[in-house]
Amino acid sequence: MIRLPREPEAGVTSQDAAPVFLSPASLRVVLDTNVLVSLYVFADSRFAPLRARSDSGEWQAITNAACLGEFRRVLGYPLFALTQQQQSDALAAYAARAIHHDAPPPAAAVQLPRCKDRDDQKFLELARDGAADWLVTADKALLRLARRERLRGLFRILTPEAALAELRTAL
Repeated sequence: MIRLPREPEAGVTSQDAAPVFLSPASLRVVLDTNVLVSLYVFADSRFAPLRARSDSGEWQAITNAACLGEFRRVLGYPLFALTQQQQSDALAAYAARAIHHDAPPPAAAVQLPRCKDRDDQKFLELARDGAADWLVTADKALLRLARRERLRGLFRILTPEAALAELRTAL
């Protein structure tokens, strides 16, 4: 696969000092916090192909300050019993691969449906504002919105399993 340099968008940066090289066919994806925990804390082998896509640049994982803040906060939950170093390592591994989109929404941004869980609205907004193709989540409140007509043509909301199925059919 040929990787071409891409001009950075306003408000979009990489945490990595190295230039970001992306495939012209890269999928832009937003990974919500529950997916990030599966990929970067538990290294869930079922979803290893999802992380491999992001690590290889086949996917452009998109994040912003609010979504990274939630990931940081969740990593500190006593339930996970992660040391400070483990928390830092998981956050750094993801942040180094993700494209950071902290630009304000465009003036003519499409109105999104309201998520029942207000804490999840930021993932919808990031998917819209970051021009994502997919929002990958296991969150029921977000998945209920997947069938909303207003999201058609913007981005798809998929479970990790559905994203894997899409990958298998694309091969």
